[in-house]
Amino acid sequence: MPPPIEVAGRWIKRYHVTSDPAGIAPEVESAAYAILPELLPAPDGTPPATFVVLHRGGDDGAYLNVYSWVWDNVLHFRGAAAGQPVLGCPDDDPAHFVTTDRPWIGCVWELPPILHERDAWVRHVLDRRTPEVPDLDAYLTDSLPEGTTGDRA
Repeated sequence: MPPPIEVAGRWIKRYHVTSDPAGIAPEVESAAYAILPELLPAPDGTPPATFVVLHRGGDDGAYLNVYSWVWDNVLHFRGAAAGQPVLGCPDDDPAHFVTTDRPWIGCVWELPPILHERDAWVRHVLDRRTPEVPDLDAYLTDSLPEGTTGDRA
């Protein structure tokens, strides 16, 4: 998993989903992260943390799901897609991302990080039984282990 990055004052944990053993092409990754500022919510006092799932489909499509923590314990969602005309993309270029207005939060291959991130947020930010909470640094280092998302149970 790539390390977290800072974008527009928020820390971004990154997950990549692809069946390609070479990973996601650098130009697709770069284009996806370039659109991130458009998909982030305004600061609201919640520790500034977001996690993204960048998914390169088996066709021309690429998908960026952006999940940001807001209002202390709420998950805000925005998405972008590239190379998928049915989602409003202007062409089949997997590096030409546009924002989407669909209410979809992710396909079955993109969902495993949500469960992990929910538990990590509770453990490191919301669990008031420990004096170190909220511990944004601990949250940022607590990621789903490497591996496929298709065989998670």
